[in-house]
Amino acid sequence: MMALKKNNTIRVADYRADFPALSELMNGKRLAYMDTASSAQKPQIVMDTMNDILMHHYANIHRGLYAHSQNTTQMFEAVRAKVAGFIGAESENNIVFTRNSTEAINLVAQSWGRTNLKAGDEVILSAMEHHANIVPWQILSGQIGITLKIIPVLENGTLDLEFFEKLLSDNTKMVAFVHTSNSLGTVNPIKDIIAKTKAFNKDIMTLIDGTQAVVHGAVNVQDLACDFFCFTGHKIYGPNGVGVLYGRFDLLESMPPYQGGGDMIEAVSFSGTTYKPAPFKFEAGTPAIVEVIGLGAAIDYMQAIGIDAIAAHEAEMLEYLTQKLINIDGVTIYGTSPNKASIASFTADWAHSSDIAMILDQQGVAVRTGHHCCMPLMEAFGIEGTTRASIGLYTDKDDIDQMINALNKAKEMLA
Repeated sequence: MMALKKNNTIRVADYRADFPALSELMNGKRLAYMDTASSAQKPQIVMDTMNDILMHHYANIHRGLYAHSQNTTQMFEAVRAKVAGFIGAESENNIVFTRNSTEAINLVAQSWGRTNLKAGDEVILSAMEHHANIVPWQILSGQIGITLKIIPVLENGTLDLEFFEKLLSDNTKMVAFVHTSNSLGTVNPIKDIIAKTKAFNKDIMTLIDGTQAVVHGAVNVQDLACDFFCFTGHKIYGPNGVGVLYGRFDLLESMPPYQGGGDMIEAVSFSGTTYKPAPFKFEAGTPAIVEVIGLGAAIDYMQAIGIDAIAAHEAEMLEYLTQKLINIDGVTIYGTSPNKASIASFTADWAHSSDIAMILDQQGVAVRTGHHCCMPLMEAFGIEGTTRASIGLYTDKDDIDQMINALNKAKEMLA
């Protein structure tokens, strides 16, 4: 377990060495990795865990009677229980492994949505959604004729909750929205929104995109009282190719399979097929065995440090970064909610974001530019995109100072 300061924030030097990529150079400069919101760097323990499986224990799961298969199956299924504990689910039977949050949302739209919705039914989204929580519902709209309603975003990057309450109607069947904005860092009042939804009609379903939330603070899906919740492994210092869908067990049991194939069946004949119970009926084919076990190692790593300690450290770094940015002439920060996670998204009136990012790259600073898969949000703000700097548990003031120095250099060159 990593050492903490008295104020319960993390001492960065105690754990930066756990991330080998951070010791690499980029363009001959010290790497200041400020793109964690896109994908987090991986600690050595995650890579070691995955390599150990591949080198010493690898076997397919759920089918083999030999020792390697049995042991790997136990490790795989232990992660299902670990994920349940990580997000406060009722049991491991609420946890479906997917490729990512995108697949999880598509699963809900195509399985629950196509089964339970009809033309004229309404799904409420927000204007700050990632495309992963827009396009699946648009596809469903084209298939069966549902109507999408959108919660507007206010100037400071928060949701217009008064407008949201006006959107609720007798035709509302699903409210699906992001917990923490990947482009602004805004942390939405999820519990309050769910409570308002259920108070209006307890039968309205709620789906929460928790992709950016679980990495920046503790989440308890039972306390939130949501019906569905999803996140992805590579944001929480785990591998790519694995995600999680939480669903209320009664809902999962009532939903038809999203895909068909091996491992999700009880019996197959040409006269018909019977399926395994939830969550297994949603996991067709050989799963991402090594990646799931790597996800478990990433969760262990975060919990050993302490989710609250990580959140406190990131809040300190975000405040430091924000104060530095507002002192640069011509910089506008998007997303100024008092309740936000470790993302600073900005434009500069003296240069295009892409030009800024290229200069930052030459100075060893990794940031993301563009619309961040939130084109409707950028349109609402009247901009093409932003430069986004995002903070992780390994971010220190040296990273931020390096970024600010590079940004000032860009201003000298481009203004």
